[in-house]
Amino acid sequence: MSKRVGQASARAIILIGPAGTGKTTVGLALAGDIGACFFDADDAHTPASVAKMRRGEALTDSDRAPWLDRVRAWCVAALQAGEVVVVACSALRQRYREQLAQNDSRFVFVYLDVPRELLAHRLAQRQGHFAGSDLLSSQLATFERPHDAVVVDGQLTVRAEVDAIRASLQL
Repeated sequence: MSKRVGQASARAIILIGPAGTGKTTVGLALAGDIGACFFDADDAHTPASVAKMRRGEALTDSDRAPWLDRVRAWCVAALQAGEVVVVACSALRQRYREQLAQNDSRFVFVYLDVPRELLAHRLAQRQGHFAGSDLLSSQLATFERPHDAVVVDGQLTVRAEVDAIRASLQL
């Protein structure tokens, strides 16, 4: 699912927001549309962090720091290979986004804006994922609305969200 596009075009498009925003669904669709590789940051969590979230316990900053480093390392490796990458990553706080990007302009953040009620509904319907509705309150309390991200209405259809991202980022 990856496509070499040359170093000048390489970028990491990070879809952010709390659980239930549709980051993975939209990210997979976007990556497929533009011939990019996709990475779900959930896959970089340690077993201990996954177990913690399954119990409904929020991760701490010390839990998140090495996880964000792993996500960044994956992005940097893909960027060095000249690839466009799409990543689903909550990146709830501004400092988490800064840890990911480290002032690299090739990192672009897209916030899928979804109201709390719809997030709660989506999480109640979710099957088999470790980030369930028990985490919603803590994620929303932690979330800092980005000032440097493309904002997309997360209530649209997946197709409309992908089209909005593509238009905003001129993909």
